[in-house]
Amino acid sequence: MTVKILYFASLKDALGCAEENFSLPSGVSTIGELRNFLAERGDNWNALAEGRNVRAARNQRMASASDSVVPGDEIAFFPPVTGG
Repeated sequence: MTVKILYFASLKDALGCAEENFSLPSGVSTIGELRNFLAERGDNWNALAEGRNVRAARNQRMASASDSVVPGDEIAFFPPVTGG
């Protein structure tokens, strides 16, 4: 199962990449599980670790950690945004 993952703003800078096509491993079926799996890559990927203030979107709609991930999805991770 392959999904496209996008990283924005400070996450993009911390991770050194803006996007990747990713084959989901067995046992990863939600946004939260995907985020935890990515954070376990270590080093800079700790920017996605639990407890960090990171938002997610699935197919350009805000998503929660419990939302499912299916083949072909576009998952975006980004820091909270404020405006003025």
